Amino acid sequence: MILEIVSPEAKLFSAEVTSVTLPGVDGSFQILNNHAPIVSILGKGVVKITASTFAFAKEVASKFTKIDDQNYTLAINSGTIEMKDNKVIILAD
Repeated sequence: MILEIVSPEAKLFSAEVTSVTLPGVDGSFQILNNHAPIVSILGKGVVKITASTFAFAKEVASKFTKIDDQNYTLAINSGTIEMKDNKVIILAD
């Protein structure tokens, strides 16, 4: 599936991913390939991204924390998510 993460300042990430774990307002939840369409509000927490490869623009790379070669995290204060047609869009603060 395709994941895009956008903040008010810039597009932070756009790539093919295996899964994404998100901080929902009622607890964390995970989205996998071919997930049903969903729109949700996100709370303060960590977005965990799993993919086979990662490439970040230099100006935004410092916002991500490397867990291992296939997992990175991004701390957010709030946001919204939409999953539709195997594409996840996160609008994050």
